[in-house]
Amino acid sequence: MSLGPIMLDLEGVELTPEERELLTHPGVGGVILFTRNFRSVDQLEALVLSIHELRSPRLLIAVDHEGGRVQRFRDGFTLIPAAGHIGQVYDQDPHRGRRLAELAAWVMAVELRAVGIDFSFAPVLDVDHGISKVIGDRAFHADPDVVTELGRAWIKGMHEAGMAATGKHFPGHGAVAADSHTDAPVDEREYRDIYAHDIVPFKRLVHTGLAGVMPAHVVYPKVDARPAGFSEYWLQEILRKRLGFQGVIFSDDLNMAGAAVGADTFAERAELARRAGCDMLLVCNNREGALEVVEHIGDPRDPVSHLRLARLHGRHEISRQQLHSMGKWQEAVATLEKYQDDPTLAFDF
Repeated sequence: MSLGPIMLDLEGVELTPEERELLTHPGVGGVILFTRNFRSVDQLEALVLSIHELRSPRLLIAVDHEGGRVQRFRDGFTLIPAAGHIGQVYDQDPHRGRRLAELAAWVMAVELRAVGIDFSFAPVLDVDHGISKVIGDRAFHADPDVVTELGRAWIKGMHEAGMAATGKHFPGHGAVAADSHTDAPVDEREYRDIYAHDIVPFKRLVHTGLAGVMPAHVVYPKVDARPAGFSEYWLQEILRKRLGFQGVIFSDDLNMAGAAVGADTFAERAELARRAGCDMLLVCNNREGALEVVEHIGDPRDPVSHLRLARLHGRHEISRQQLHSMGKWQEAVATLEKYQDDPTLAFDF
């Protein structure tokens, strides 16, 4: 069975009978986990194993585990500093900032790999314009060149741990105040301004390690009337053709308010995203909507998307016992614990 184009969420800390059946549908290819799916590290590892046992090839398992405000699992996991704090370290010492980004990404990724999770939706490659609260310190910096440097270091750390990287939110969410989770953001800038600024990190990193890209639920009306995730222009003409991206394009969550622009039903949202070029559709926190998308998609059998998705399976299998005995992990965790939220610390790497 191939990997289908739908990524779903789960209700709790273990699979229900309904979820077991749903996850075997050929249209499903992955699961995204949230804090509600986490009670302990042992429980999480058992949940991941139960998902992997359902299918061959196994379903992809993902999580938003960027660090800072967006880190779904905490007890038993190392706290990862927000990207914006890493940017502050870079301003004091670029070498130390790059090293911290690589170290934090490696710890984040290797701890997730040790419980069987394939990848985290990271890094955030948005440029911080000082406008967006939902992005804010999730972005590394206000300078796209610095975002690129730290993004490259972050990707390197993820790869060393055996995890693929997904950059978000193409072509840039940082210049709008509205939150696409609850509103429909509109960015009134001209294409040339977006391309010369916000797209820079994506343009430079698509050939240096990005396996996935997630577009923003933002409308750029001077470019296209549809949100970027529903726009053939943004995804096909710019991301695929102009930038040459060959990896997986993920929709952002189709349950978000920003996904409702021009599409009332979940089936319509799914269809628009697929036509635009999304390989995998996220439908979260709305089981009725998820079932509507699953029924609409049916059995898609897309070998190109399947091959792209299969490359996201985690590598470098490692047990928690092996991880915790590694001197590198012990030293890295000690460094991050000293750092916490204080970017002024001058420890060595």
